[in-house]
Amino acid sequence: MSVRELVVLGTASQVPTRHRNHNGYLLRWDGEGILFDPGEGTQRQMLRAGVAAHDLNRICVTHFHGDHSLGLAGVIQRINLDRVPHEITAHYPRSGQRFFERLRYATAYRETVALTEAPVDTDGALAVTPAYTLDARRLSHPVESYGYRLTEPDGRRMLPDRLAAHGIKGPDVGRIQREGSLNGVALDEVSEVRRGQRFAFVMDTRLCAGVHALAEGCDLLVIESTFLDEDETLATDHGHLTAGQAARVARDAGVRHLVLTHFSQRYFDPEEFERQARAAGYEGELTVARDLTRVPVPKRR
Repeated sequence: MSVRELVVLGTASQVPTRHRNHNGYLLRWDGEGILFDPGEGTQRQMLRAGVAAHDLNRICVTHFHGDHSLGLAGVIQRINLDRVPHEITAHYPRSGQRFFERLRYATAYRETVALTEAPVDTDGALAVTPAYTLDARRLSHPVESYGYRLTEPDGRRMLPDRLAAHGIKGPDVGRIQREGSLNGVALDEVSEVRRGQRFAFVMDTRLCAGVHALAEGCDLLVIESTFLDEDETLATDHGHLTAGQAARVARDAGVRHLVLTHFSQRYFDPEEFERQARAAGYEGELTVARDLTRVPVPKRR
């Protein structure tokens, strides 16, 4: 059975707190796992969440601030210790190559796994697979930062009433799907486009074109909301978003499920982030992330 869900491993910005670990997010997409921004402590959070090194196929780092990348050393060494049998690809800003190499080889260990380095230096597609296309977009932060977007190819939904009207049943249903027509009946006459699902991951950034492009039409958007709206000036100065800004992005982009995360330790009431997001006009599903939360990707429309 396929599973599409986000496993939240950590939600703190800059420093961990008693209740929030540094960043870390695993997207389960059917048989693949994509780990985003493994901050310090991610390996232990994976254990607590029931996530194994074998579950990982890609690692995506938005930028090289410590709360988004210091966990790389432990995760990479765990991948090798557990002898993960498949290749793992790592995406990260090319400008941070020296940081990636320092983290990858922070201490001595035996390399047993093929870890492919695939640095990012421009907007566009990073990987195209039968299950999804992975894209990157430049964000606006004091250091080079990229957000990531996963898009499933569109498919087809067969319409039983139209199939019945044309007398198409049994093996002929598969045949018309494969061949595009059957006895003069076109596939379009008995089916409709099923839009592929879309996921985006947006971390440390001010409002910019990249944020809006990543969020457009997403079924699930994970986005930082480091500050509350009353601290918008502080957010802009430090290259971050507020809860209201993130929610307005989601509202305007038609996002179905919004996940707010990456919270400053100055705030003690998580519900205030939800209140401000609703006040900004976002009406879809909303999760104010907590460590070890699991968020399912919404079912197809």
